Amino acid sequence: MIVIVNGKELEVANSITADGLVKQFNYQNQRIALEVNEVIISKSAYAEFKINAGDKIEIIKAVGGG
Repeated sequence: MIVIVNGKELEVANSITADGLVKQFNYQNQRIALEVNEVIISKSAYAEFKINAGDKIEIIKAVGGG
């Protein structure tokens, strides 16, 4: 199925969860914010949160510094 991730079309598995998407991008050990259709998804919900065709997803990496 096709979803939009950070403004770009991406084909993903039909039954992918937020957790699976994070792993696909190798972000599982990084500090990120995940937004699906303008709703922030809590990290504790990633495993159960289903991604649907056409979802608009933003993945924002936290960057430290000062």
